[in-house]
Amino acid sequence: MSKHNSHEDVSKRLKRASGHLKSIISMIEEERACSEIAQQLHAVEKAVSNAKKLLIHDHINHCLDNAAKDGTLSSDELIHEFKQITKYL
Repeated sequence: MSKHNSHEDVSKRLKRASGHLKSIISMIEEERACSEIAQQLHAVEKAVSNAKKLLIHDHINHCLDNAAKDGTLSSDELIHEFKQITKYL
């Protein structure tokens, strides 16, 4: 399977979110204000959600589009795969 166009960007985003999570853990250990922690958790949650959307949209554009064009999947298989991946949006 070939690498998706978005994989590098998704990986960078998730690494950034991972670092951000570590800083949030430090905030908790330092007993920072709950509102500050919640704000930072919200930012990480959005970053992960956006990375997931990018990955899913790229999968649809890359894999499903190619499979439709070259006929490697039947219409039923394409619809099934589309439903499987989009349930995570």
